[in-house]
Amino acid sequence: MIEITLTVNKANVYNEVEKTTSYTGEKLEEGGQAAYDRIRTTDSDREMLERFWTEACNAATERMKRFVLSVTSYPESHGVELYRNYEVRLELSSSFDTALTQSAQTSLYSFFVTFIVARWFKLANKEEADSYAADAAALMDDVMRKLFYKKKPTRVIPS
Repeated sequence: MIEITLTVNKANVYNEVEKTTSYTGEKLEEGGQAAYDRIRTTDSDREMLERFWTEACNAATERMKRFVLSVTSYPESHGVELYRNYEVRLELSSSFDTALTQSAQTSLYSFFVTFIVARWFKLANKEEADSYAADAAALMDDVMRKLFYKKKPTRVIPS
């Protein structure tokens, strides 16, 4: 069996969520500045995002549970704790292609960003919430495909 560890940096996720929501609010033609102010997240919204972070942690752990050896605890927060990253240690088949580890890590990070944006958009931009939720599900499916992938055995030719 092979062990890998995937880590998602919470501060980076929150920064990316802020960029995504700001960009979306800026690009909406109707609503102007009011749409921008309604849709974008700010530092003061991070307490609300904290709940969405915990939901993303739970969803990721649930999907990967067959492989999980350990996962960081993410107790209910009573504030914004940017140092609490998500880290999961997985036990995979010995045929797992370790070259996919970084790609799985990137897809997991994107899942967290998209999942949180989808939850936020249910409050602030309902028209796009379902699209982001579908994207988050597709990203988690991508993570799982990579974790299940097994490299082909190499044939050793006797000398």
